[in-house]
Amino acid sequence: MGQPGEKNPAAAGAPVRLEHVTLVYDGGVRALDDVSLTVARGERVCVLGANGSGKSTLASVICGLIAPDAGEVELVGERACADGTPDLEAYRRARRRLGLVFQNPDDQIVTSVVADDVAFGPENLGLPREEIAARVARELHRVALDDYARADPTRLSGGQKQRVAIAGALAMEPAVLVLDEPGSLLDVRGRAAILRVMGRLAAAGTTLVHVTHFMEEALEADRVVVLDHGRVALEGTPGEVFSHGPELAELGLEVPFAARLSQRLGLPWTCDESTLLRELGPCPGSREPSMPSGSDIKNGREPQPGPVLRVEHASFSYDGRSHALEEVSFEVARGTSTAIVGQTGSGKSTLLRLLCGLETPDEGRVLACGNDTSTRRGRRAARHAVGYVMQHPERQLFAESVEKDVAFGPRNLGLSAEEVDRRVGRALDIVGLAEKRHASPFKLSGGQRRLCALAGVLAMQPEVLILDEPTAGLDPRGRAMLRGVLARLRERGVTLVQVTHSMEDAARADRVIALDQARLVCTGTPHEVFARENERRLAQSGLGIPRSLRVARELERRGWSSLGDPLTTDELVAAIRGGVDGAQA
Repeated sequence: MGQPGEKNPAAAGAPVRLEHVTLVYDGGVRALDDVSLTVARGERVCVLGANGSGKSTLASVICGLIAPDAGEVELVGERACADGTPDLEAYRRARRRLGLVFQNPDDQIVTSVVADDVAFGPENLGLPREEIAARVARELHRVALDDYARADPTRLSGGQKQRVAIAGALAMEPAVLVLDEPGSLLDVRGRAAILRVMGRLAAAGTTLVHVTHFMEEALEADRVVVLDHGRVALEGTPGEVFSHGPELAELGLEVPFAARLSQRLGLPWTCDESTLLRELGPCPGSREPSMPSGSDIKNGREPQPGPVLRVEHASFSYDGRSHALEEVSFEVARGTSTAIVGQTGSGKSTLLRLLCGLETPDEGRVLACGNDTSTRRGRRAARHAVGYVMQHPERQLFAESVEKDVAFGPRNLGLSAEEVDRRVGRALDIVGLAEKRHASPFKLSGGQRRLCALAGVLAMQPEVLILDEPTAGLDPRGRAMLRGVLARLRERGVTLVQVTHSMEDAARADRVIALDQARLVCTGTPHEVFARENERRLAQSGLGIPRSLRVARELERRGWSSLGDPLTTDELVAAIRGGVDGAQA
């Protein structure tokens, strides 16, 4: 593995060259610290790192949006910055050939019509109208948004907005394309499609810099760069970087699923799933492993009698014509955990707004903690009983200290100072931020900011907690922290409902609700929803299955007897060992 910052003999003519770049934000925070990086034409580089490691800042420097305080920057042949002094004209010329997809599409979408937004960049390049129209049509088709050309982007789901932003960047045909967490809001099918697009762009000579928290996505890169506190900590091929498992764990990262599984099974280390499957090989004649059936598995606390949420034949439309939800019915038992899954635009976020009383169904009804949301009084009561943690809740933070931010809601309820203080302390204890009580929320890590926002909702003491993509945009350490908090809440009897694109998170829930094109596809326990008879239906709905189950199915296709329905790594390891032991008996 090359040393961080090591000179690259191919640097000459490279579209991206940074030499000893340092960037300090107000307050003295070194976002980048003596970073040197060269990216060759057509190279695909993946940037990893914990929240706050400097990834997004590096992306902005490479795109010419920020000039460093020290060092040299050369972009697409333009010497944009020398000795920390920017050349504004060179930056202007370079930006015409640089593209960036922001982590949050709302920061990038500027018009009220999807097609106009995709056309915005090409228009600024001064291209002929016919060429602009052709590019817009091509890129909308590439991201599967042909039918949304005249739609209002503000009415789209988070994942659909992200695809609009990606289409707009691609329409500029940049020589260098930087993608900052492009898949954080996308479903399984959407992320796979974007990875395929990136592969074709790299093959055609586009230089790609891809910032991600999905370790599996990094396996597609030519090179991986790991940042830590603004410095390059590791650099090399995916295999080289992921061989440093303990170092990555210390940096708040993890190795891909195949590497974790190979280690658990005592097989030669590999981060490639195909290699792992070859190592396992065929296992003919193995016995049926002893795997728990769906009815044998207990997830969390026993549910208490009676539903806390009830949706009865609910339909909803934003424009009076096309349904965002259509004839949806289900119940959520008190004290349980429910995961809502579905491809981008399937109606998940709309469903959450109905459950919270923020929207009222056009047909049917929603009962939240016994309150019918069709009435004003019912909606008001539902909002008090149901806590809602929206996508990117950390954007709600505003106070000068964590304590004041968390206290905002309880104070508005007119509670006594003693009760407010008690609720703040309890909420911070639950999320593990008691020691950060007097810190500025803006100086917390990304995961801690998410937990701070969650504490503000918990301080209102809701009966039900509803979360929209709570782990989106978090690094592995942040995701683990949040999952731990949700597990503790579940043990305390709080009813949890979360929208997720992670099938692994869905597998941890008591029940799963799957949506597709505004309708309910199936619902039940994770083992019922991910059962063999549903796999084709889920795939047609743009949904995947948990990685452990996917590996089990692939092994069966390669000659293994049935491995059951393992939804977790523990279950898969037990099934594989059972199969091997049976074959040897």
